[in-house]
Amino acid sequence: MRGGRKVVIAGTGLTRFVKHEEGKDYWDYGSEAILKALESSDMQWREIQAAFCGSVYTDTGSGHRTLGEIGMQGIPIVNVENACSSGASAFRLAYQSVATEIYEIVLVCGFDRVPKQGFLPSNFWPEWERYMGFNVQPANYALKAVRYMEEAGATEKDFARVTVKNRRNGVLNPFALFQKEVSIEEVLNSRLVAAPLRLLNCCPLAQGGAAVILCSKNKLKSKNKVITVVASVLTSGTYGAYTISGDSVKIHNPNLVEVATQQAWEMSGDGPEDIDVVQAYDTTSPSELFTLELLGFCKKGEAVHMLREGVFDLGGKLPVNTDGGLLSRGHPLGATGLAQIIEIVSQLQQDAGKRQVAGARVGLAHSMGAGPNSSITILRRER
Repeated sequence: MRGGRKVVIAGTGLTRFVKHEEGKDYWDYGSEAILKALESSDMQWREIQAAFCGSVYTDTGSGHRTLGEIGMQGIPIVNVENACSSGASAFRLAYQSVATEIYEIVLVCGFDRVPKQGFLPSNFWPEWERYMGFNVQPANYALKAVRYMEEAGATEKDFARVTVKNRRNGVLNPFALFQKEVSIEEVLNSRLVAAPLRLLNCCPLAQGGAAVILCSKNKLKSKNKVITVVASVLTSGTYGAYTISGDSVKIHNPNLVEVATQQAWEMSGDGPEDIDVVQAYDTTSPSELFTLELLGFCKKGEAVHMLREGVFDLGGKLPVNTDGGLLSRGHPLGATGLAQIIEIVSQLQQDAGKRQVAGARVGLAHSMGAGPNSSITILRRER
C-alpha cells in the first residue's frame, strides 16, 4: 500500500520468553505485554481504538480473552491466524488501519499456547504428507538444508556457526529463553533430529507475549526517537516456487520471499545497502542463511562465506538476529513476528544495551509461516 499517511511506533511491550509454566496461559503473557506497551507509549487503555491479535494454537476469540484481562471497552478486536506470520500479519493490518485514516491509535499483540514438550501437531499439510513426517518442521527444513548444502557448499559446521552466533547474542537479551552460549562442538554433538539438523540447529518452542502500539504522528506523546513504519508487506507462495524439498525444477516463478522483498524496497524507497540491522527468520540454522540471500543481502551461495567472515556478527557490517533470533529467544508462534519488530525498534531507538548496533537507523524484520506466508517490515528512525 502506498500514499497513506505516516504511521509511527508509539510503544512496545515484551515478556520474557519461557518454557511451559504451570498456571499461566497465553492471556497472561499477552496482557502483560499490552500493559508494558501502554506504559512505554505513555497512553491510556481508553485511547486504543482497535486491536489486532495474532496467535495460532489458542482458542476461539483469543484476542478477546486476552484483552478482557485488562478490560473490554467495545472496540473492534480482530483475531489473526496466519501461522508463524500471525503477529507480523496483525501488525500489517494495524498499520493499514492507521495509514488509511480509519483509526488514530491501534494496538497489535501476539501470544500463543505451545505444548509442554515435543513438536507442534501441525495439520496444515495434506494427510499423506503428515504420515510421511513432513508436518514436523525440522523434517521439511532438513530437505531444504540438504539442497542448500549442495548448491552453496554449506556444511554442518556452518549451520552450527549460526546457532553459536545467535546464542551468543541471546545472552545479551534478558527476554531470551536461552541465556547460555554454546560452542560449535556442542551443536555438532547434539542429538540428531532430521539430518543434517541437530537439536541445537532447531529453535525451541516457548510461551510469551509481545505488543506494539501504532499511531499517527500527531498522536505520538513523545517526539524523541521517532520510529516510522516505511514498509509492511505480506505475500504468499507462487506456483511451483515453494515445495517441501525446494523450488520446482520445471517451473521458475519468484520465491515468495523475493516477491515480498521487491514490494518492501518499492514501498520504503530503501535497498539492501540501506539496512543497518536485520531480524531474519531462523526457525532452523540454515534458514537464516538462505533467507538472507532471498532478501537480497547477497547472491545465492554467498551467505555462507559472509557468515564465516563475521559479517552477520554484532560488530559486523550487517548484524543479523541481534537479540538471539528464534534459536535463542524462543518461538511462541503468534508473538514471534512482533518480537522481531520490537528488537528493530530497540536498535533504532538506541535502547538495545550491550547488543546495540552503533548508528542503526534503518532495520528490517522478516518472518515466515505455513501457507506459505512471508512478511517484511522496515522501520526507520527519523533524523
